[in-house]
Amino acid sequence: MNNIDIIFFLLTFFLMSVTLLPLLKHRHWTIRLWEFPRLNFIIFAFLLLSLEIIFLDLSKIFSIFLIGITFFILLYQSIQIIPYTIFYPKEVEDIKERNNPIDIMTANVLMHNKNVEGFIELVNKYNPDIIITLETNTWWEKKLSILEQKYKYNVKCPLENLYGMHLYSKFKIECSEIKYLVEDKVPSIHTKIQLPSKQKIKAHFLHPKPPSPTENEKSTNRDIELIMLAKSLKEKELPTIVTGDLNDVAWSKSTKTFKEISKLLDPRVGRGIYSTYNAKYWFFRWPLDHLFHSSHFKVNKIQRLPYYGSDHFAILTSLDLCETQEKK
Repeated sequence: MNNIDIIFFLLTFFLMSVTLLPLLKHRHWTIRLWEFPRLNFIIFAFLLLSLEIIFLDLSKIFSIFLIGITFFILLYQSIQIIPYTIFYPKEVEDIKERNNPIDIMTANVLMHNKNVEGFIELVNKYNPDIIITLETNTWWEKKLSILEQKYKYNVKCPLENLYGMHLYSKFKIECSEIKYLVEDKVPSIHTKIQLPSKQKIKAHFLHPKPPSPTENEKSTNRDIELIMLAKSLKEKELPTIVTGDLNDVAWSKSTKTFKEISKLLDPRVGRGIYSTYNAKYWFFRWPLDHLFHSSHFKVNKIQRLPYYGSDHFAILTSLDLCETQEKK
């Protein structure tokens, strides 16, 4: 092999390795990490395939072998991503005229971000009915108290460990609970919300720890939290919404398992990826902030909101409760 062959072999081997590693069942962050950048790998594979066709000697079996591997990697990674594009059928129907609307803003504000004015400007501009803030501590709670003039119902859980959360709602909140499903000091909020139509829905707000060298070495706790919640939702007595920063991507095995067990729908399917992290670096961006809902809802629109200083973009999901159940 000449130098060009060696370079392309090493690049192809790397791409093949990071494509195959997520197929392993091991939960260590060094394995699970490679589930995240599938879109990056698609771009990498496309560029590599193009360069291999241009620079490799196509009369050699070795060259055809490398090109074939790169092509199948490109195909495989694309298959994982395509449900989150406009080229795939929508999982949730569109609705334009809403009779029972609910707009939910999900925002990981970044605890050390001090641009609270920018966040409040977003709230005032987009005027959501419900806001869930993540990574909010006591400082953020005090600064966001101004929202309580409009959002009279709230649940507060300030923490200084990056896992505090606050719920602000225009609609009446009932039976709210703060639970620590798997880990101490990693809360989740579970509540009933009464819409103006008097119809009640159940809402669950999560922010599990990610698998990473600075948090949990393995994805076990994150995955258990998702599965615990999913199992509790199998028998849905009311229309249900789950949202938050799940520290997982939409196409991962964990998220797919959550959907399969919970029977909830993902409104991004057939609409777009809506990557929310990292807001500061366009080339390092994945969909970590999610909203899932039961089949009672249809979608008006989904919006990734403008940058306001956090490492996450906020996301606004506009739904309509079309299929109601008996009010409880």
